[in-house]
Amino acid sequence: MSTLSIATAAEVFDLLRDDLAAIEREFAQQSTSDVAVITDIAQYLISGGGKRIRPLLLLLSAKALGSTSHSRIRLGAVVEMLHTATLVHDDIIDEADTRRGRPSSNTTWGNSKCVLAGDWLYMQAFSTALEERNFHVLDLLISLTQQMVEGELLQIEKLGHLINEEEYFDLIYRKTACLFKVSMQLGAAITHATEGVEAQLGEYGRNLGLAFQIVDDVLDLTATEEVLGKPVASDLREGKATLAVIHALERGTGADREAIRTVLADRSFAHVSHQQILEILRRHGSIDYAMDTACAYAEVARQSVAELPETEARRALLWVPGFVTSRDR
Repeated sequence: MSTLSIATAAEVFDLLRDDLAAIEREFAQQSTSDVAVITDIAQYLISGGGKRIRPLLLLLSAKALGSTSHSRIRLGAVVEMLHTATLVHDDIIDEADTRRGRPSSNTTWGNSKCVLAGDWLYMQAFSTALEERNFHVLDLLISLTQQMVEGELLQIEKLGHLINEEEYFDLIYRKTACLFKVSMQLGAAITHATEGVEAQLGEYGRNLGLAFQIVDDVLDLTATEEVLGKPVASDLREGKATLAVIHALERGTGADREAIRTVLADRSFAHVSHQQILEILRRHGSIDYAMDTACAYAEVARQSVAELPETEARRALLWVPGFVTSRDR
């Protein structure tokens, strides 16, 4: 890969600064309702920031194919609206108190209002996408939304239970990687690219999304609350077995497995501490295994856009996988 020119973070930011600002304005404008509480919740969520990686991917996909139309701004806002709607619903399902270092919306407005605000954001995203008058765009977004909801339902059913790697990858594809994939595909859809090019960009998004979620799951286990902006080890406390935990379960001693099972079943660290779990994971190289897996997916993502024409957008797409695997939050 050394022959490929990879952008720097500063170059990517310079390339996308104006477009990302335009998406932010579009998102704020589209999230305004006659019902004040919806606008309040939406504005609170927007002001919480976030990496905006999904709109960033859509912009890079469109730019790599030469698009300069307003569609990329509109659909960038759409994917961020969909992502935000899922976060609202996730926080309610997970009974989360914090998100990005602030109280989660449901602790401020309550579950009932937030469920409905999340529903409203979903519908507003589709209403905005409808302005494209493009059936393929709607097809991608409908399929995406169904996959995400199915992923959340599957995860709820598996809480507290041991799952294997295949089940884990199916879950994280539906919950995370599918939106990365569709963000890339939408960039192709608005440029009326060939099916082959769209599929190639979609593969980049899928592999990048898998890497992103694996890193997220590792950070949940290893980061500090100050850096993460939310309680650490919340996956284990919610009964979710992630890749490093699955790896340790398959390789651990009887006592190791019993300790992990206890935390998953209790959904707390009452009988086994977070430090004890980390010690088990480190002893079996499970954290390293998960990170190596994330880096492998990131590299596959990079390879899948290596054939694109040499542009600033391609250089930026080659930068993103490194950003995803080296972040600390």
